[in-house]
Amino acid sequence: MIAIRFLRISWVAAGLLGLAARERLTKTPPQDSSLPSRLREALDGLGPTFVKLGQALSLRRDLLPDSYLVALRGLQDQAGAFPAELARAEIERGLDRKIEQVFSSFEVEPFAAASIAQVHRAQLHDGRAVIVKVRRPGIRAQIDRDMRTLIRVFRVAVFVAPGLVRYQPEKVAREIWMNLRRETDLHQEARSIRRFADAFKERSDVYIPAAISNLCAEAVLVQELSHGRSINEAAVAPDGPRLAGVLVDFYLQQFFIVGLFHGDPHPGNLFVMEDGRICFHDFGLVGFLDRRTRRNLGMFMQAFVHQDAAWMLDAATNLGLFAGPLDRAILIRGIEEILTDFAGLPLKDWSIAEAFLRVMRLGSGEHVTVPYNLVVLMRTLFLVESALRTLDPAFNVLETLLSRGEATLQEVVHLSPETANVARLKAEMALTVQDLPALVAGWLHRAQEEGGAPTFNLHIPEVSSLEKHVDRSANRLALAAVALGLFVAGSLLMQHSLGPRVFGDLPLLGLLAYALALWLSFRLLRAISRSGQL
Repeated sequence: MIAIRFLRISWVAAGLLGLAARERLTKTPPQDSSLPSRLREALDGLGPTFVKLGQALSLRRDLLPDSYLVALRGLQDQAGAFPAELARAEIERGLDRKIEQVFSSFEVEPFAAASIAQVHRAQLHDGRAVIVKVRRPGIRAQIDRDMRTLIRVFRVAVFVAPGLVRYQPEKVAREIWMNLRRETDLHQEARSIRRFADAFKERSDVYIPAAISNLCAEAVLVQELSHGRSINEAAVAPDGPRLAGVLVDFYLQQFFIVGLFHGDPHPGNLFVMEDGRICFHDFGLVGFLDRRTRRNLGMFMQAFVHQDAAWMLDAATNLGLFAGPLDRAILIRGIEEILTDFAGLPLKDWSIAEAFLRVMRLGSGEHVTVPYNLVVLMRTLFLVESALRTLDPAFNVLETLLSRGEATLQEVVHLSPETANVARLKAEMALTVQDLPALVAGWLHRAQEEGGAPTFNLHIPEVSSLEKHVDRSANRLALAAVALGLFVAGSLLMQHSLGPRVFGDLPLLGLLAYALALWLSFRLLRAISRSGQL
Protein backbone atom coordinates (compact mmCIF):
# COMPACT_ATOMS: atom_id res chain seq x y z
CA MET A 1 0.00 0.00 0.00
CA ILE A 2 2.81 2.40 0.94
CA ALA A 3 4.70 1.45 -2.24
CA ILE A 4 1.64 2.18 -4.38
CA ARG A 5 1.18 5.54 -2.63
CA PHE A 6 4.86 6.35 -3.20
CA LEU A 7 4.54 5.56 -6.91
CA ARG A 8 1.40 7.67 -7.25
CA ILE A 9 2.96 10.69 -5.52
CA SER A 10 6.17 10.22 -7.54
CA TRP A 11 4.19 10.06 -10.77
CA VAL A 12 2.37 13.30 -9.93
CA ALA A 13 5.65 15.00 -8.92
CA ALA A 14 7.35 13.83 -12.14
CA GLY A 15 4.48 15.20 -14.18
CA LEU A 16 4.73 18.60 -12.50
CA LEU A 17 8.52 18.70 -12.94
CA GLY A 18 8.13 17.73 -16.59
CA LEU A 19 5.57 20.50 -17.14
CA ALA A 20 7.87 23.01 -15.42
CA ALA A 21 10.80 21.94 -17.63
CA ARG A 22 8.70 22.18 -20.79
CA GLU A 23 7.45 25.68 -19.92
CA ARG A 24 10.98 26.76 -19.16
CA LEU A 25 12.26 25.47 -22.50
CA THR A 26 9.43 27.14 -24.40
CA LYS A 27 9.90 30.33 -22.34
CA THR A 28 6.24 30.44 -21.36
CA PRO A 29 5.37 33.79 -19.73
CA PRO A 30 4.43 33.49 -16.03
CA GLN A 31 0.94 34.85 -16.66
CA ASP A 32 0.33 32.07 -19.23
CA SER A 33 1.72 29.23 -17.12
CA SER A 34 -0.63 26.33 -16.39
CA LEU A 35 1.62 25.03 -13.62
CA PRO A 36 -0.17 26.76 -10.68
CA SER A 37 -3.57 25.33 -11.64
CA ARG A 38 -2.07 21.90 -12.35
CA LEU A 39 -0.39 21.95 -8.94
CA ARG A 40 -3.71 22.75 -7.26
CA GLU A 41 -5.48 19.96 -9.17
CA ALA A 42 -2.71 17.48 -8.30
CA LEU A 43 -2.85 18.27 -4.59
CA ASP A 44 -6.65 18.09 -4.58
CA GLY A 45 -6.52 14.69 -6.26
CA LEU A 46 -4.03 13.26 -3.76
CA GLY A 47 -6.43 13.62 -0.84
CA PRO A 48 -6.86 15.44 2.49
CA THR A 49 -3.19 15.49 3.52
CA PHE A 50 -2.17 17.24 0.32
CA VAL A 51 -5.11 19.65 0.47
CA LYS A 52 -3.80 20.76 3.87
CA LEU A 53 -0.26 20.80 2.42
CA GLY A 54 -1.43 23.12 -0.36
CA GLN A 55 -3.18 25.39 2.13
CA ALA A 56 0.03 25.53 4.19
CA LEU A 57 2.05 26.35 1.05
CA SER A 58 -0.40 29.16 0.28
CA LEU A 59 1.07 30.88 3.34
CA ARG A 60 4.60 30.76 1.97
CA ARG A 61 4.80 34.11 0.25
CA ASP A 62 8.54 33.85 0.90
CA LEU A 63 8.82 30.80 -1.40
CA LEU A 64 6.12 31.00 -4.08
CA PRO A 65 5.10 33.63 -6.63
CA ASP A 66 1.69 35.25 -6.30
CA SER A 67 0.16 33.13 -9.09
CA TYR A 68 0.80 29.97 -7.05
CA LEU A 69 -0.53 31.54 -3.87
CA VAL A 70 -3.77 32.51 -5.63
CA ALA A 71 -4.18 29.02 -7.09
CA LEU A 72 -3.48 27.25 -3.80
CA ARG A 73 -5.91 29.45 -1.91
CA GLY A 74 -8.56 27.92 -4.18
CA LEU A 75 -8.12 24.57 -2.45
CA GLN A 76 -11.28 23.96 -0.44
CA ASP A 77 -10.89 22.19 2.87
CA GLN A 78 -14.12 20.29 2.43
CA ALA A 79 -14.84 16.63 2.89
CA GLY A 80 -17.87 14.42 3.20
CA ALA A 81 -19.13 13.90 6.72
CA PHE A 82 -18.11 10.61 8.29
CA PRO A 83 -20.87 8.45 9.83
CA ALA A 84 -22.46 9.46 13.12
CA GLU A 85 -21.54 6.10 14.68
CA LEU A 86 -17.85 6.81 14.08
CA ALA A 87 -18.22 10.30 15.53
CA ARG A 88 -19.98 8.89 18.57
CA ALA A 89 -17.25 6.27 19.05
CA GLU A 90 -14.50 8.93 18.81
CA ILE A 91 -16.26 11.14 21.37
CA GLU A 92 -16.81 8.32 23.82
CA ARG A 93 -13.24 7.08 23.39
CA GLY A 94 -11.79 10.56 23.84
CA LEU A 95 -13.93 11.56 26.85
CA ASP A 96 -14.04 8.05 28.33
CA ARG A 97 -17.79 8.41 28.91
CA LYS A 98 -21.01 7.50 27.20
CA ILE A 99 -22.31 10.33 25.06
CA GLU A 100 -25.58 10.39 27.06
CA GLN A 101 -23.59 11.03 30.22
CA VAL A 102 -22.06 14.16 28.69
CA PHE A 103 -24.85 15.71 26.63
CA SER A 104 -28.57 16.06 27.17
CA SER A 105 -28.96 16.32 23.40
CA PHE A 106 -26.60 15.69 20.49
CA GLU A 107 -27.25 16.39 16.80
CA VAL A 108 -26.03 13.39 14.84
CA GLU A 109 -25.88 15.37 11.60
CA PRO A 110 -22.84 17.68 11.56
CA PHE A 111 -23.34 21.28 10.47
CA ALA A 112 -19.75 21.53 9.16
CA ALA A 113 -17.21 18.98 7.90
CA ALA A 114 -13.60 19.35 6.75
CA SER A 115 -10.60 17.13 6.08
CA ILE A 116 -9.43 17.20 9.70
CA ALA A 117 -12.65 17.24 11.73
CA GLN A 118 -16.38 17.79 11.68
CA VAL A 119 -18.58 19.81 14.04
CA HIS A 120 -21.85 18.86 15.78
CA ARG A 121 -24.23 20.94 17.89
CA ALA A 122 -25.09 19.64 21.36
CA GLN A 123 -26.36 20.69 24.75
CA LEU A 124 -24.85 19.95 28.15
CA HIS A 125 -26.90 18.72 31.09
CA ASP A 126 -26.60 22.18 32.68
CA GLY A 127 -28.38 23.70 29.68
CA ARG A 128 -25.39 25.29 27.93
CA ALA A 129 -25.39 25.09 24.13
CA VAL A 130 -22.05 23.84 22.79
CA ILE A 131 -20.33 22.70 19.64
CA VAL A 132 -18.48 19.38 19.52
CA LYS A 133 -15.48 19.21 17.20
CA VAL A 134 -14.54 15.60 16.41
CA ARG A 135 -11.34 14.60 14.64
CA ARG A 136 -11.73 12.41 11.57
CA PRO A 137 -10.81 8.79 12.49
CA GLY A 138 -7.39 7.74 11.24
CA ILE A 139 -6.52 11.19 9.84
CA ARG A 140 -3.34 11.63 11.93
CA ALA A 141 -1.96 8.23 10.86
CA GLN A 142 -2.79 9.07 7.24
CA ILE A 143 -0.99 12.42 7.47
CA ASP A 144 2.09 10.75 8.98
CA ARG A 145 2.21 8.12 6.19
CA ASP A 146 1.69 10.68 3.43
CA MET A 147 4.29 13.12 4.75
CA ARG A 148 6.92 10.38 5.17
CA THR A 149 6.25 9.31 1.59
CA LEU A 150 6.41 12.91 0.35
CA ILE A 151 9.79 13.45 2.02
CA ARG A 152 11.14 10.34 0.22
CA VAL A 153 9.81 11.71 -3.06
CA PHE A 154 11.47 15.08 -2.38
CA ARG A 155 14.81 13.36 -1.78
CA VAL A 156 14.55 11.64 -5.16
CA ALA A 157 13.46 14.89 -6.83
CA VAL A 158 16.42 16.82 -5.41
CA PHE A 159 18.75 14.07 -6.64
CA VAL A 160 17.25 14.28 -10.15
CA ALA A 161 16.95 18.09 -10.18
CA PRO A 162 19.62 19.55 -7.82
CA GLY A 163 18.34 23.08 -8.46
CA LEU A 164 15.39 22.31 -6.18
CA VAL A 165 17.68 22.30 -3.15
CA ARG A 166 17.52 26.13 -2.92
CA TYR A 167 13.86 25.77 -1.90
CA GLN A 168 14.77 23.30 0.90
CA PRO A 169 11.76 21.05 0.13
CA GLU A 170 12.47 18.51 2.86
CA LYS A 171 12.86 21.20 5.53
CA VAL A 172 9.62 22.90 4.44
CA ALA A 173 7.79 19.53 4.36
CA ARG A 174 8.92 18.64 7.88
CA GLU A 175 7.88 22.07 9.12
CA ILE A 176 4.42 21.69 7.58
CA TRP A 177 4.17 18.13 8.92
CA MET A 178 4.89 19.34 12.45
CA ASN A 179 2.20 21.99 12.20
CA LEU A 180 -0.32 19.57 10.69
CA ARG A 181 0.22 17.32 13.70
CA ARG A 182 -0.36 20.32 15.97
CA GLU A 183 -3.55 21.17 14.05
CA THR A 184 -4.87 17.63 14.47
CA ASP A 185 -4.36 17.80 18.24
CA LEU A 186 -7.64 19.27 19.48
CA HIS A 187 -6.38 19.23 23.05
CA GLN A 188 -3.70 21.70 21.94
CA GLU A 189 -6.39 23.89 20.38
CA ALA A 190 -8.32 23.83 23.68
CA ARG A 191 -5.20 24.98 25.54
CA SER A 192 -4.78 27.85 23.06
CA ILE A 193 -8.40 28.91 23.61
CA ARG A 194 -7.93 28.95 27.38
CA ARG A 195 -4.68 30.93 27.06
CA PHE A 196 -6.44 33.53 24.93
CA ALA A 197 -9.43 33.71 27.23
CA ASP A 198 -7.16 34.25 30.23
CA ALA A 199 -4.86 36.77 28.52
CA PHE A 200 -7.73 38.97 27.30
CA LYS A 201 -10.28 38.50 30.05
CA GLU A 202 -10.16 42.22 30.85
CA ARG A 203 -11.32 43.24 27.38
CA SER A 204 -15.02 43.99 27.11
CA ASP A 205 -15.03 44.43 23.32
CA VAL A 206 -13.77 40.96 22.36
CA TYR A 207 -15.32 37.56 23.08
CA ILE A 208 -13.65 34.15 22.97
CA PRO A 209 -16.03 31.18 23.43
CA ALA A 210 -14.75 29.05 26.29
CA ALA A 211 -13.46 25.53 25.83
CA ILE A 212 -15.07 23.20 28.38
CA SER A 213 -11.98 22.14 30.32
CA ASN A 214 -13.11 18.65 31.37
CA LEU A 215 -14.57 17.83 27.94
CA CYS A 216 -11.51 18.13 25.71
CA ALA A 217 -9.16 15.44 24.42
CA GLU A 218 -6.76 14.92 21.55
CA ALA A 219 -9.60 13.95 19.20
CA VAL A 220 -12.49 15.93 20.80
CA LEU A 221 -13.08 19.62 21.56
CA VAL A 222 -16.23 20.89 23.28
CA GLN A 223 -16.68 24.67 23.14
CA GLU A 224 -19.44 27.13 24.00
CA LEU A 225 -21.76 27.91 21.09
CA SER A 226 -21.77 31.56 20.05
CA HIS A 227 -23.94 33.55 17.65
CA GLY A 228 -23.27 36.60 15.57
CA ARG A 229 -23.05 38.19 12.13
CA SER A 230 -20.12 37.80 9.78
CA ILE A 231 -18.11 41.00 9.30
CA ASN A 232 -19.06 40.77 5.60
CA GLU A 233 -22.76 41.29 6.27
CA ALA A 234 -24.27 44.63 5.32
CA ALA A 235 -25.88 45.02 8.75
CA VAL A 236 -22.39 45.32 10.27
CA ALA A 237 -21.29 48.18 7.97
CA PRO A 238 -22.63 51.14 10.05
CA ASP A 239 -20.55 50.00 13.00
CA GLY A 240 -17.56 49.17 10.82
CA PRO A 241 -15.16 52.01 11.81
CA ARG A 242 -15.59 51.28 15.53
CA LEU A 243 -15.09 47.55 14.98
CA ALA A 244 -11.98 48.24 12.88
CA GLY A 245 -10.52 50.21 15.79
CA VAL A 246 -11.29 47.33 18.17
CA LEU A 247 -9.67 44.83 15.83
CA VAL A 248 -6.46 46.80 15.34
CA ASP A 249 -6.13 47.48 19.09
CA PHE A 250 -6.68 43.81 19.81
CA TYR A 251 -4.01 42.66 17.38
CA LEU A 252 -1.50 45.27 18.52
CA GLN A 253 -1.98 43.88 22.02
CA GLN A 254 -1.55 40.31 20.74
CA PHE A 255 1.60 41.09 18.75
CA PHE A 256 3.46 43.32 21.18
CA ILE A 257 2.17 42.71 24.70
CA VAL A 258 1.05 39.09 24.93
CA GLY A 259 3.11 37.49 22.15
CA LEU A 260 0.24 35.13 21.33
CA PHE A 261 -1.96 35.81 18.31
CA HIS A 262 -4.89 34.29 16.43
CA GLY A 263 -3.38 33.27 13.08
CA ASP A 264 -6.51 32.89 10.95
CA PRO A 265 -8.65 36.07 11.20
CA HIS A 266 -10.55 35.63 7.92
CA PRO A 267 -14.24 36.70 7.77
CA GLY A 268 -15.45 33.15 8.45
CA ASN A 269 -13.78 33.26 11.88
CA LEU A 270 -14.84 36.79 12.91
CA PHE A 271 -18.39 37.43 14.09
CA VAL A 272 -20.05 40.50 15.52
CA MET A 273 -22.32 39.65 18.45
CA GLU A 274 -25.54 41.46 19.31
CA ASP A 275 -23.81 43.44 22.06
CA GLY A 276 -21.16 44.70 19.60
CA ARG A 277 -18.29 42.46 20.67
CA ILE A 278 -16.08 40.74 18.08
CA CYS A 279 -16.17 36.96 18.54
CA PHE A 280 -13.19 34.86 17.42
CA HIS A 281 -13.49 31.26 16.24
CA ASP A 282 -11.08 28.48 15.25
CA PHE A 283 -7.87 28.52 17.23
CA GLY A 284 -6.23 25.72 15.26
CA LEU A 285 -3.63 28.17 13.93
CA VAL A 286 -2.02 30.23 16.68
CA GLY A 287 1.23 32.18 16.40
CA PHE A 288 3.84 32.81 19.09
CA LEU A 289 6.29 35.71 19.31
CA ASP A 290 9.01 35.75 21.94
CA ARG A 291 10.06 39.00 23.59
CA ARG A 292 13.02 39.55 21.26
CA THR A 293 10.88 39.03 18.16
CA ARG A 294 8.21 41.40 19.51
CA ARG A 295 10.84 44.06 20.08
CA ASN A 296 12.30 43.69 16.59
CA LEU A 297 8.85 43.67 15.01
CA GLY A 298 8.13 46.92 16.84
CA MET A 299 11.37 48.34 15.44
CA PHE A 300 10.39 47.28 11.92
CA MET A 301 7.01 48.98 12.19
CA GLN A 302 8.57 52.12 13.65
CA ALA A 303 11.11 52.24 10.83
CA PHE A 304 8.32 51.78 8.28
CA VAL A 305 6.27 54.59 9.78
CA HIS A 306 9.32 56.90 9.79
CA GLN A 307 10.44 55.78 6.29
CA ASP A 308 13.94 54.87 7.49
CA ALA A 309 15.44 52.25 5.14
CA ALA A 310 18.59 51.53 7.18
CA TRP A 311 16.55 51.04 10.33
CA MET A 312 14.15 48.72 8.47
CA LEU A 313 17.08 46.62 7.25
CA ASP A 314 18.51 46.31 10.77
CA ALA A 315 15.12 45.31 12.16
CA ALA A 316 14.54 42.80 9.34
CA THR A 317 17.97 41.25 9.91
CA ASN A 318 17.33 40.97 13.66
CA LEU A 319 13.97 39.35 12.91
CA GLY A 320 15.75 36.62 10.96
CA LEU A 321 14.55 37.60 7.49
CA PHE A 322 18.11 37.55 6.15
CA ALA A 323 21.02 35.22 6.63
CA GLY A 324 24.46 34.74 5.14
CA PRO A 325 26.63 37.42 3.57
CA LEU A 326 24.67 40.61 2.86
CA ASP A 327 25.42 43.58 0.65
CA ARG A 328 24.05 46.26 2.93
CA ALA A 329 24.20 49.04 0.34
CA ILE A 330 22.18 47.05 -2.21
CA LEU A 331 19.57 46.00 0.35
CA ILE A 332 19.14 49.55 1.66
CA ARG A 333 18.69 50.74 -1.91
CA GLY A 334 16.05 48.03 -2.43
CA ILE A 335 14.18 49.06 0.72
CA GLU A 336 14.33 52.72 -0.35
CA GLU A 337 12.65 51.71 -3.63
CA ILE A 338 9.91 49.96 -1.66
CA LEU A 339 9.37 53.04 0.49
CA THR A 340 9.31 55.24 -2.60
CA ASP A 341 6.54 53.07 -4.06
CA PHE A 342 4.51 53.51 -0.90
CA ALA A 343 5.14 57.25 -0.85
CA GLY A 344 3.30 57.51 -4.16
CA LEU A 345 0.14 55.88 -2.74
CA PRO A 346 -2.66 57.42 -0.68
CA LEU A 347 -2.04 56.87 3.01
CA LYS A 348 -5.09 54.58 3.30
CA ASP A 349 -3.46 52.19 0.80
CA TRP A 350 -0.25 51.76 2.79
CA SER A 351 0.26 48.20 3.98
CA ILE A 352 2.69 47.01 6.65
CA ALA A 353 2.02 43.44 5.45
CA GLU A 354 3.01 44.29 1.89
CA ALA A 355 6.14 46.10 3.09
CA PHE A 356 7.07 43.10 5.23
CA LEU A 357 6.63 40.76 2.26
CA ARG A 358 8.61 42.89 -0.17
CA VAL A 359 11.52 43.28 2.25
CA MET A 360 11.45 39.54 2.81
CA ARG A 361 11.64 38.88 -0.94
CA LEU A 362 14.68 41.07 -1.50
CA GLY A 363 17.57 39.14 -2.98
CA SER A 364 15.30 36.66 -4.80
CA GLY A 365 15.29 34.39 -1.79
CA GLU A 366 19.00 33.66 -1.80
CA HIS A 367 19.56 34.86 1.76
CA VAL A 368 16.01 34.63 3.09
CA THR A 369 15.38 32.15 5.84
CA VAL A 370 11.97 32.93 7.23
CA PRO A 371 11.06 31.20 10.51
CA TYR A 372 7.61 29.63 10.58
CA ASN A 373 6.28 32.00 13.25
CA LEU A 374 7.05 34.91 10.92
CA VAL A 375 5.33 33.13 8.02
CA VAL A 376 2.19 32.89 10.18
CA LEU A 377 2.66 36.51 11.29
CA MET A 378 2.87 37.75 7.71
CA ARG A 379 -0.27 35.85 6.69
CA THR A 380 -2.05 37.23 9.75
CA LEU A 381 -1.03 40.79 8.86
CA PHE A 382 -2.54 40.41 5.38
CA LEU A 383 -5.77 38.93 6.79
CA VAL A 384 -6.05 41.61 9.49
CA GLU A 385 -5.57 44.41 6.95
CA SER A 386 -8.18 42.80 4.68
CA ALA A 387 -10.63 42.52 7.60
CA LEU A 388 -9.97 46.14 8.57
CA ARG A 389 -10.74 47.35 5.07
CA THR A 390 -13.86 45.17 4.98
CA LEU A 391 -15.07 46.88 8.14
CA ASP A 392 -13.89 50.35 7.08
CA PRO A 393 -12.90 50.87 3.40
CA ALA A 394 -11.28 54.21 4.33
CA PHE A 395 -9.14 52.67 7.07
CA ASN A 396 -5.68 54.30 7.24
CA VAL A 397 -2.97 51.88 8.36
CA LEU A 398 -0.23 54.51 8.70
CA GLU A 399 -2.36 56.91 10.70
CA THR A 400 -3.44 54.10 12.99
CA LEU A 401 0.13 53.00 13.61
CA LEU A 402 1.07 56.58 14.42
CA SER A 403 -1.88 57.23 16.74
CA ARG A 404 -2.38 53.86 18.39
CA GLY A 405 0.59 51.71 17.48
CA GLU A 406 3.29 53.79 19.08
CA ALA A 407 1.39 53.92 22.36
CA THR A 408 1.38 50.12 22.38
CA LEU A 409 5.01 49.93 21.33
CA GLN A 410 6.01 52.11 24.26
CA GLU A 411 5.09 49.23 26.53
CA VAL A 412 7.65 47.10 24.72
CA VAL A 413 10.52 49.45 23.91
CA HIS A 414 9.53 52.66 25.71
CA LEU A 415 9.14 54.74 22.60
CA SER A 416 7.39 58.06 22.04
CA PRO A 417 6.41 59.54 18.70
CA GLU A 418 9.36 61.61 17.49
CA THR A 419 11.32 62.08 14.33
CA ALA A 420 12.95 58.97 12.87
CA ASN A 421 16.44 59.62 14.24
CA VAL A 422 15.25 60.53 17.73
CA ALA A 423 12.82 57.61 17.84
CA ARG A 424 15.52 55.15 16.83
CA LEU A 425 18.05 56.59 19.30
CA LYS A 426 15.56 56.34 22.16
CA ALA A 427 14.57 52.83 21.14
CA GLU A 428 18.14 51.56 20.89
CA MET A 429 19.05 53.20 24.21
CA ALA A 430 16.02 51.68 25.91
CA LEU A 431 16.90 48.21 24.63
CA THR A 432 20.52 48.64 25.71
CA VAL A 433 19.44 49.67 29.21
CA GLN A 434 17.23 46.61 29.39
CA ASP A 435 20.11 44.32 28.40
CA LEU A 436 22.82 46.12 30.44
CA PRO A 437 22.28 44.37 33.82
CA ALA A 438 22.70 40.94 32.26
CA LEU A 439 25.83 42.04 30.37
CA VAL A 440 27.43 43.61 33.47
CA ALA A 441 26.56 40.59 35.63
CA GLY A 442 28.14 38.23 33.09
CA TRP A 443 31.27 40.38 32.89
CA LEU A 444 31.70 40.52 36.67
CA HIS A 445 31.06 36.79 36.95
CA ARG A 446 33.82 36.02 34.45
CA ALA A 447 36.18 38.36 36.31
CA GLN A 448 35.42 36.58 39.58
CA GLU A 449 36.11 33.20 38.03
CA GLU A 450 39.46 34.44 36.73
CA GLY A 451 40.33 35.64 40.25
CA GLY A 452 41.35 39.08 39.24
CA ALA A 453 40.20 42.43 38.10
CA PRO A 454 37.82 42.72 35.18
CA THR A 455 39.57 42.50 31.84
CA PHE A 456 38.64 43.71 28.40
CA ASN A 457 39.23 41.57 25.35
CA LEU A 458 39.55 43.26 21.97
CA HIS A 459 38.40 41.05 19.13
CA ILE A 460 39.11 42.12 15.55
CA PRO A 461 37.77 39.53 13.09
CA GLU A 462 40.35 40.36 10.43
CA VAL A 463 43.22 39.93 12.88
CA SER A 464 41.79 36.69 14.20
CA SER A 465 41.46 35.41 10.68
CA LEU A 466 45.07 36.40 9.93
CA GLU A 467 46.28 34.63 13.07
CA LYS A 468 44.50 31.44 12.03
CA HIS A 469 45.96 31.70 8.54
CA VAL A 470 49.48 32.20 9.89
CA ASP A 471 49.07 29.25 12.29
CA ARG A 472 47.91 26.98 9.47
CA SER A 473 50.76 28.08 7.23
CA ALA A 474 53.33 27.49 10.00
CA ASN A 475 51.92 24.04 10.69
CA ARG A 476 52.06 23.12 7.01
CA LEU A 477 55.64 24.40 6.74
CA ALA A 478 56.68 22.33 9.76
CA LEU A 479 54.92 19.27 8.33
CA ALA A 480 56.69 19.73 4.98
CA ALA A 481 60.09 20.02 6.74
CA VAL A 482 59.48 16.80 8.70
CA ALA A 483 58.40 14.98 5.54
CA LEU A 484 61.49 16.20 3.69
CA GLY A 485 63.70 15.07 6.57
CA LEU A 486 62.15 11.62 6.52
CA PHE A 487 62.74 11.32 2.77
CA VAL A 488 66.41 12.21 3.30
CA ALA A 489 66.71 9.83 6.26
CA GLY A 490 65.06 7.05 4.27
CA SER A 491 67.48 7.57 1.39
CA LEU A 492 70.50 7.43 3.72
CA LEU A 493 69.21 4.29 5.40
CA MET A 494 68.69 2.68 2.00
CA GLN A 495 72.29 3.49 0.96
CA HIS A 496 73.94 2.26 4.16
CA SER A 497 71.78 -0.83 4.59
CA LEU A 498 71.37 -0.42 8.36
CA GLY A 499 69.04 -2.64 10.42
CA PRO A 500 66.97 -5.68 9.49
CA ARG A 501 65.89 -6.38 5.92
CA VAL A 502 62.52 -7.30 4.37
CA PHE A 503 61.26 -8.23 0.91
CA GLY A 504 64.64 -9.70 0.07
CA ASP A 505 67.28 -7.04 0.49
CA LEU A 506 65.39 -3.83 1.45
CA PRO A 507 66.28 -2.15 4.78
CA LEU A 508 63.22 -2.09 7.07
CA LEU A 509 64.13 1.27 8.67
CA GLY A 510 64.45 2.94 5.27
CA LEU A 511 61.06 1.61 4.18
CA LEU A 512 59.43 2.88 7.39
CA ALA A 513 60.99 6.34 6.87
CA TYR A 514 59.69 6.44 3.28
CA ALA A 515 56.21 5.27 4.36
CA LEU A 516 55.95 7.89 7.09
CA ALA A 517 57.21 10.61 4.73
CA LEU A 518 54.63 9.63 2.10
CA TRP A 519 51.87 9.63 4.71
CA LEU A 520 52.81 13.12 5.91
CA SER A 521 53.02 14.35 2.31
CA PHE A 522 49.54 12.99 1.63
CA ARG A 523 48.17 14.77 4.73
CA LEU A 524 49.84 17.99 3.61
CA LEU A 525 48.41 17.77 0.08
CA ARG A 526 44.91 16.99 1.38
CA ALA A 527 45.02 20.00 3.73
CA ILE A 528 46.14 22.28 0.91
CA SER A 529 43.47 20.86 -1.40
CA ARG A 530 40.72 21.45 1.18
CA SER A 531 41.80 25.06 1.61
CA GLY A 532 41.39 25.63 -2.11
CA GLN A 533 44.76 27.38 -2.30
CA LEU A 534 47.59 25.46 -3.96
